[in-house]
Amino acid sequence: MDLVTFGEAMVRLTPPALQRLEQASSLEAYVGGSELNVAVLAARLGVTSRWVSRLPDNALGRMIEVRAREHGVDARVEWTADGRVGLYFVEVGGARISSVLYDRAGSAISRITPGSIEWASVFAGARWYHVSGITPALSDGAATVTAESLVAAKRAGLTISYDLNYRSKLWSAKQACATQEPLMEHVDVLTTTAEDARVIFGSGGDDSAEVARALQKRFEVSAVAITLRDNPLAAVIAADGKVYSAPRFEVESVDPIAAGDAFCGGLIVSRLEQRGWDDAVRFAAATAALKHSIPGDFCLVTRREVDQLLRGASLRVSR
Repeated sequence: MDLVTFGEAMVRLTPPALQRLEQASSLEAYVGGSELNVAVLAARLGVTSRWVSRLPDNALGRMIEVRAREHGVDARVEWTADGRVGLYFVEVGGARISSVLYDRAGSAISRITPGSIEWASVFAGARWYHVSGITPALSDGAATVTAESLVAAKRAGLTISYDLNYRSKLWSAKQACATQEPLMEHVDVLTTTAEDARVIFGSGGDDSAEVARALQKRFEVSAVAITLRDNPLAAVIAADGKVYSAPRFEVESVDPIAAGDAFCGGLIVSRLEQRGWDDAVRFAAATAALKHSIPGDFCLVTRREVDQLLRGASLRVSR
């Protein structure tokens, strides 16, 4: 495997046709989870990818595994008779996420125990490891296993990326800081928003480039990527003593969920292909933009579509 990710996957339920949950008589089901979303995009773009998780041995757990494998991801699952698959309900209104309701307490991965994953075997032959701040937020056990994975990945010589991905419904900012600050010593590439950085680490300021530089200096990481909203730029990256930026690509937005995961996936793919940071941030911004045009959590794009957007070519139907 070139890429290994670790985290929870859930079943997402969404009312059709922009309806509210209270209106719906049916729900559309999708599979998604931050780290699995990253692995799916990477696999679709030609990077061999493995996703590590813990799932209940039932129909919903198998549904998640099947969806991962359908898109070329090697699902390394610890099957269990305890726990459950988490659910989340989303009302989507184009570019606006109007409502998210979680039902994830007691999920199988939240009951993961330290020492249960043989990380040396998982990382054998891999080049990159990715995890997000959602995983350690799930439970004390998940936080400990996340720390174990980072130590093992560093020992194996992998490049490590970490998406801060703060979820206030899972833990407080104080808890998030106390748990994640020690993890940063293992990280090579940190991805976050300026808002999450401010809330968790107190790295404030209106200038996203300065926030990226401050985080890079504080944690001594190779690169810090800040994704942006309501800005002409889609993202900035501080790396190699410089700041690189990407423009915002205009696409029709039907579902913005997991665009941040698509950014991380695009960044990983481009760096594994030995692209410079300037090209990498543009490539990642393009994959993130394209995710907005696709319902569900997975960024189901092709290399041709990403290259087309980067060239500024039309995404209209080619006849």
